[in-house]
Amino acid sequence: LLLKDALKPNLVQTLENTPAIIHGGPFANIAHGCNSVIATTMAAKLGDYVITEAGFGADLGAEKFLDIKARAAGIKPEAVVIVATIRALKMHGGVAKDQLKEENVDALAKGMENLQKHVETIQSFGVPFVIAINKFITDTDAEVAYLQEWCNERGYAVSLTEVWEKGGQGGVDLAEKVLKEIEKGENNYAPLYELELPLEEKIRTIAQKVYGAKDIEFAPKARKQLAQYEGEGWSNLPICMAKTQYSLSDDATKLGRPSDFIVTIRELKPSIGAGFIVALTGTMLTMPGLPKQPAALQMDVNEDGKAVGLF
Repeated sequence: LLLKDALKPNLVQTLENTPAIIHGGPFANIAHGCNSVIATTMAAKLGDYVITEAGFGADLGAEKFLDIKARAAGIKPEAVVIVATIRALKMHGGVAKDQLKEENVDALAKGMENLQKHVETIQSFGVPFVIAINKFITDTDAEVAYLQEWCNERGYAVSLTEVWEKGGQGGVDLAEKVLKEIEKGENNYAPLYELELPLEEKIRTIAQKVYGAKDIEFAPKARKQLAQYEGEGWSNLPICMAKTQYSLSDDATKLGRPSDFIVTIRELKPSIGAGFIVALTGTMLTMPGLPKQPAALQMDVNEDGKAVGLF
């Protein structure tokens, strides 16, 4: 009885009364990181433009949206928004987490190599993109100016986005620039690999072209599973990588833009119903845990029927 209704997308609204369809929320590090095909195709019938999230970075959610979901749904994405956060880039530049609120343009400059790799990944799919500078009140004018100039020097469309502070009004410039990129008609979207490639070659393609790896290696268990799954006739399925979200590599401690590394495939798991093969890398776990005090415990409905405890 529950599953019968679970197949129906949920229509909700944002704080500013924009309609949103919520249906499925798989993590992009261990799963495909996108909502359901049903939700996206329904939204396309109800609105002129559909904005959908692909979790984490271009190495995870975006790659899986463009290689798995878009291909399965017959969707041609018109544009990609790459969200760049100054604090995250400074962390990739070597700043400790407890010092990220302090101005550090030098560290930001060093961390830009990480953003550059995400840009190159999106470019490899042939889809137009806009870099959204996700501005926070702790970002200094010098840091924002550096990031804008970095984008301008390379000819990348960029928008200073202040949604965190100003809500929808802070995203108007981003919306206009996304529409401008779409209207140029320079969309050459194509998945990175053909489904006819062997499973091993599809995994290698993702590791080398998206992560920047030197190569891949299979643990004995994964090598045995590779032969088994190909024998089952599953070699034409796409690959869903399970990889840390903290690094472009399979090692969470390697920040910035790692190079000359090997991605270890520990295990393969078939998700035949979903239509892909999951490749587990490094020490990745597929069951992320909740904190001891999850946010759901603070949520309730008051006497007036209004939701409380959401923030």
